[in-house]
Amino acid sequence: MSTSKKGTFISFEGIDGCGKSTQVKMLLEKLNKEGIDCSLVREPGGTQVSEEIRSVLLKNREENMSPRAEALLMTASRAQLTKEKIKPALDMGFCVIADRYKDSTLAYQGGGRGIDIDYLLELNNFATYDLDPDITILIDISSIEAQNRANINNPDRIENAGVEFQEKVRNLYIQLANRFPERFLKIDGRESIEVIHSTIWEKTINCINAKK
Repeated sequence: MSTSKKGTFISFEGIDGCGKSTQVKMLLEKLNKEGIDCSLVREPGGTQVSEEIRSVLLKNREENMSPRAEALLMTASRAQLTKEKIKPALDMGFCVIADRYKDSTLAYQGGGRGIDIDYLLELNNFATYDLDPDITILIDISSIEAQNRANINNPDRIENAGVEFQEKVRNLYIQLANRFPERFLKIDGRESIEVIHSTIWEKTINCINAKK
């Protein structure tokens, strides 16, 4: 259950290469143009502590990081970001846009790495003070399509995991959208950038207006 909040909280999810970050940028620009106070956060990172954890998580190294260590580090980064950045901004009435949030851990460490989903959900609810987004925008495309689109010059450790891994992540995202339909907006990532943005904007502004 979401905690009470004055602002509007929107998270973006999807596999690497789905076009998520482009839509985050477009929504932020539209909110600024409309004079709506907003704040952008990205994961992992966003605070000094979280950025230090990010460097550990994403660095390519010979030693394999265990899935449990990966999940705990991701969640620790999120706990700090939620307390230091997200909750204060929401309390001030801002629209907070998160480029990934707790569903990323469920999809990547749960779907991709095989860790129990309900355990990860409980862990993340603890870390985030039971804070859920008002809207979670899932941009859905196949892992093959995402790979064809991706233009990553220096892929990080997770981006290097491969197509099969990304497809497992995608399948878990779809399960989450079906499990939590009250907050998920699943969008076909094959649509044009403009059509996707229009759909996201309509959902976002309706949510913001409903809180006035």
